[in-house]
Amino acid sequence: MYPDRETAERILEEGERCRPGSWADHSRITARCAERIARNAGLDPDKAYVLGLLHDIGRKFGTGQMRHIYDGYSYMMSLGYDDAARICLTHSFNGKRIEEYPGAIDTTEEETACIVSGLEKAEYDDYDRLIQLCDAIAGTEGVMDIMDRMNDVKKRYGAYDRHKWDTNLALKKYFEEKMGMDLAEAIAEDTEKGRI
Repeated sequence: MYPDRETAERILEEGERCRPGSWADHSRITARCAERIARNAGLDPDKAYVLGLLHDIGRKFGTGQMRHIYDGYSYMMSLGYDDAARICLTHSFNGKRIEEYPGAIDTTEEETACIVSGLEKAEYDDYDRLIQLCDAIAGTEGVMDIMDRMNDVKKRYGAYDRHKWDTNLALKKYFEEKMGMDLAEAIAEDTEKGRI
């Protein structure tokens, strides 16, 4: 279950009013990338757009790091949007391991246990994988080369899990094969650089 596009856009706009910041533009870029890739990969472009738009909605509630995952998951569950809640949970954990998160674990023990339990129960599908990929290429001002984006995250947080790094590159290859085209070609309208 997930909201329609118009509702999702209202939810993001409300979140941005609560806590202005570049996270909202990153979410919009993630959504546009997800929509274009989905269209070329046989997935529902509207669903991909909405899930991409709301993946970081937990940032509405403050400046936390891993906290935004728990907050987004809880918020979407409270609205009855289970699919969007799952994406809030899974977008940062390609391998379902809490150690993959590059930032601070600023959740309580109970909240962390909820994230761990949710990841264990989650059955990833192509929408989980798609938002993980799009999160790995969406900057705040446009689409970035996947290596540049991962290095940017590594620089900001001080580390980047090797398994997550390798999985992001594998996701790029997976969706390129699924689309039958280069990732840069699929998202050309949002690409500021010549190659992704």
